[in-house]
Amino acid sequence: MKTTQKSNTFFGGAAILATSIILVKIIGALYKIPLGRILGDAGFGHFNNAYAVFNLLMMVSTAGLPVAISKTISEANSLGRHRQADRVFRVALTTFVLLGTVSSLVMLFFAEPLAQFQHDSLAAPAIRAMALSALFLCAMSAYRGYAQGHSNMVPTAVSQVIEAVSKLGIGLALAWYLTRRGFGMEITAAGAIVGVTCGGFLGLIYLMVQHHRAKGRQLPSRDLPDGAGFILINLLSIAIPITISASVVPITTYLDTVQVQGLMQSALGYDRDMAVALYGSYQKAVTIYNLPSAFMVSFTACIVPAISAALTQRKRRSAGKIAESALRVGVMLALPAGVGLSVLSGPIIQLLFPETNQEVASQCMLVLGIASVFVCVMLLCNAILQANGHASLPILFIAIGSAAKLAVNFFLVQQPALGVKGAPVGTLICFVLVAVMELIAIKQVTPHPPKYWRVFGKTALASAVMGVYAWASYGYLSQHFGNLLGVAGSICTAGVVYLLLVVGLQVVSRDDLSLMPKGDKIARILRVK
Repeated sequence: MKTTQKSNTFFGGAAILATSIILVKIIGALYKIPLGRILGDAGFGHFNNAYAVFNLLMMVSTAGLPVAISKTISEANSLGRHRQADRVFRVALTTFVLLGTVSSLVMLFFAEPLAQFQHDSLAAPAIRAMALSALFLCAMSAYRGYAQGHSNMVPTAVSQVIEAVSKLGIGLALAWYLTRRGFGMEITAAGAIVGVTCGGFLGLIYLMVQHHRAKGRQLPSRDLPDGAGFILINLLSIAIPITISASVVPITTYLDTVQVQGLMQSALGYDRDMAVALYGSYQKAVTIYNLPSAFMVSFTACIVPAISAALTQRKRRSAGKIAESALRVGVMLALPAGVGLSVLSGPIIQLLFPETNQEVASQCMLVLGIASVFVCVMLLCNAILQANGHASLPILFIAIGSAAKLAVNFFLVQQPALGVKGAPVGTLICFVLVAVMELIAIKQVTPHPPKYWRVFGKTALASAVMGVYAWASYGYLSQHFGNLLGVAGSICTAGVVYLLLVVGLQVVSRDDLSLMPKGDKIARILRVK
């Protein structure tokens, strides 16, 4: 597959995906913020309950195999085995289509039991509306994994934007139309989710066309590929531990929706509508909390094939440098984002969701902002461990963290003074535990582990200073110019302060910049050592 020099550099590929994620998140904000206002807290609760089912099935179906595809294809390409890479893709695509079909049928025919299990029977129409998305996303994952294995992040990036635009244009329009026609919130939520299904279909069509074009440009190869059965066993041996590891979080999230809403009804005496509405307020904070971790996808998608290729060529020191650079740059992005979400939690919630329960959403956001940092660290560590052949280790760590989360939820959500506000505390404890255990594991099992002072030290200092500045500047700006300009002004100026601190403290190393397009030139300009 022919790619540009930029897409073949580690951070070049990450930059392509990061750019698409920025666009996707902007489009997503244009989708979810007005959608939250159209649906209200209860309708938004139905919407997110359906999404919890979808995310659970999709994580089981697509978490491990895309990583296995990109890793296996990257290794084959590094050895010049292009026919092997093609057969890996064909085997994976067949497997994905079968998994997607099963997931779609489960959502279609078992929508009511799945919704009832979450104590929200009105989520069933939305679950059905999302059923075909499972098939489309599974097929897309195969095409994305193939492209990423060739260090080409463009198809993944463009297909994500297509999905987001379709979701915005179709989903939001349907939700608005159904509301105007007087339909209930459960039907309106289902209409909004139809946009997700349409986006998946259009994204799949684009990936199929791009794959066909790329095949026409591929260099001929005479290597003898392995048998389909052997390839499938190899893919599954890589994918199953990753899938189990990745599935623990969505399973815990699904159980969280069940547990939290159930406890509010049984222990606190709320009726179904009140419990779902409070959970909807909490989910609006979760929507913002998910933003930093979404940007880590661009790094994790690049980490596994890049490190795997280096290790295949026995370049262990190079693999260690890639791991440290990815972790440092990932933390450099995640830490200030989490600090900013936490210190500006109330103003951000008031700005984006003025109609929601402000006390619940803002207090949840305060805790979730810090938790988002540890989620990002966990995702980066997962990718590093997977690329180094230790995919089974995160399974144990995430299981321990998830068990801690459910235990904390059980204790705190039953407290009348806390209720749903206890759930973010469980989330924070979960991901602190997992991130710390994985950082310790990387230090012990990788041949050239990262130096954590270089990863966290200067970034933590810069983020702390930025957080204090953001809090103080918002107080001044909001007093004189109101909440909107206060939030926008404090975020923009705090971002400038953080950037100056990053440059002044030389948070980024020359090794980091060498993985970027024109990185050596940037290092000379910034005088990075």
